Amino acid sequence: MSRDMVRITGMNSGLDTESIIKAYTSTTTQNIQKAKNNLQLNKWTQSAWQGMNSKIYSFYSKTLSTNRMSGAYRQKKVTTSNSALSVVAGSGSVDGVQTAQIKSTASAAYLTGGTIKNISSGSDNLVEKLGIQEGQQIKFAPNDGKEATFQIGGESSDENVTVVNTMDDLVKAFSKQGINANFDASNKRLFLSAKTSGTDSDFSVTSDSVETLAKLGLASKKQIDTFNATADEDSKITTGAASKIDGSKAKLILNGAEFESNTNTFTINGATYTINALPTDTNEKISVTTSTDYDGMYDTIKKMLSEYNDLVNEMSKYYNAESAKKYDPLSDEQKEQMTEKEIDEWETKIKDSILRKDSKLYDVMDAMNNATLKGVEINGEKVYLSDFGISTAGYFEAEKNERYALHIDGDKDDEVSAAKDDKLKSMIASDPDKVMEFFTGFANNLYNDLYAKMGSSSLSSIYKVYNDKELATEQKDWEKKVSDLEQKLKDIEDKYYKKFASMEKLLSSINSKQSAVGSYFGQ
Repeated sequence: MSRDMVRITGMNSGLDTESIIKAYTSTTTQNIQKAKNNLQLNKWTQSAWQGMNSKIYSFYSKTLSTNRMSGAYRQKKVTTSNSALSVVAGSGSVDGVQTAQIKSTASAAYLTGGTIKNISSGSDNLVEKLGIQEGQQIKFAPNDGKEATFQIGGESSDENVTVVNTMDDLVKAFSKQGINANFDASNKRLFLSAKTSGTDSDFSVTSDSVETLAKLGLASKKQIDTFNATADEDSKITTGAASKIDGSKAKLILNGAEFESNTNTFTINGATYTINALPTDTNEKISVTTSTDYDGMYDTIKKMLSEYNDLVNEMSKYYNAESAKKYDPLSDEQKEQMTEKEIDEWETKIKDSILRKDSKLYDVMDAMNNATLKGVEINGEKVYLSDFGISTAGYFEAEKNERYALHIDGDKDDEVSAAKDDKLKSMIASDPDKVMEFFTGFANNLYNDLYAKMGSSSLSSIYKVYNDKELATEQKDWEKKVSDLEQKLKDIEDKYYKKFASMEKLLSSINSKQSAVGSYFGQ
């Protein structure tokens, strides 16, 4: 019998059986709500840990994974005497001055077709509109590919020959060969261009019939002039010639050695050289100055510590959150008596405190803090963060949830340490290799200590700092507990309703007999 079924009781006894049964089952109902509360708290705990673990893992796998490599700190900066050339130095680039000359830039092959008479749209038939003899062929020959043959109208038994009937067909045929093709109907011109720059992607368009090429606007001025030199006056070609720019390579001379590229970018000895423009004087010698990027090294360290602070401060906030001991998850009945805002505020209070005094959270915070106190051995000497002017603030100086945060002396963005001497920048300028070696070791210590908290076990999965397996099992247990208690409640209710129904039936029978007897004596 469903709990949602409408039961009509107490008609003969006059008893409020609903209230009586509700009283009999109150303990079970309370136990159901307690189980639901624990289930909800479990889900909120999993959600809070999933969010926190995601941030911890991101710091571990991205920030620390990068900063434990020396390349993160060994940065170079490059300046050039002419903006026509820009350079990005690799980490292995040597400090010093080099000389470069830009001899040419890379360009893509580009053909602007001549004006085509009698064509008004891409769907016009080429044979009919241009008077091209059916079966005439043109050939497209890319420098780095196989020649393609296009036939104007007619039929072809050669599978390697593409038959085209309209300008749209011709454009598609060119496009299938890997170049940009378009017919501009308003200007009555074909436009063809290579997709990439350089001589390797150049192309040519030829035909046994210069007249056919000319009618399509694809004949060059040289081809037309050569044809007209021997043609009679009536046969001479008078349509506009195509204009072709050949694909070219970029040429760069660096320290006397010449380099070529199909693009305007060169990778030479780990550095990237990009030609932005062709100088007016191609004999101009451009100086390329490479130096250690001290500011870049400082910014890398500052960024890593800032991300460390953001993470450890957030963990501290959750660990030190105010207690929500007096707040339990709301029942459906309670929610019906509250506004959406009131419900949200109530549940936020609980969620914000869900990791309060969590031992797993403390273990991670403690591991991270201990890693910052470890020294890194450099040339037989133990070096510490404090040697670079980096430390936590005093207990009473720091905010409650920022006592694990690290501060760099002289950091103008940090009000706690801005007034102090900037020891880190001085160390970077005087001994960048020592700074680099320390912070790769520092990041590695943090990386290894966090990894130790992420090992797989019977209670947790790999790369999880909390017992995700245990929480998932507890969720299933609470779900079963709720289900079992709800079934128990249903069984109890059904039992009592049956008893009260039997009583009502008996009373109904007695009342009927009394009525019959009364009516007999009344006669």
